[in-house]
Amino acid sequence: MNTLRNKVQLIGRLGQEPEIVTFSDGNKIAKFSMATDDSYKDKNGTKVERTYWHNVVIKGGLVQVVENYVNKGQEIAVEGKLTNKSYTTKDGEKRYVTEVLVNELLMLGSNS
Repeated sequence: MNTLRNKVQLIGRLGQEPEIVTFSDGNKIAKFSMATDDSYKDKNGTKVERTYWHNVVIKGGLVQVVENYVNKGQEIAVEGKLTNKSYTTKDGEKRYVTEVLVNELLMLGSNS
């Protein structure tokens, strides 16, 4: 029997300083954007480079690591799962957000 799993692994750089959100019960989350790069050759053989942006959310004990050691521009690897949520704007428009909910983080390089 095949078991489908929701798993994503990304290597990239932080696009902003992590935002640490503290809730009334004392729990915290860290949120930031992460850029990953990809390249390919188009039909003319010209190299095309593209940057993808990902919304990252970290909960639990890893928040302290992010809070103390992770900064904008730093290269990291994350592993987690994709989550989706929706909200309605004040103008009544429905918006959808995809986030990576991280359960493992590895710092790969220094800040650049």
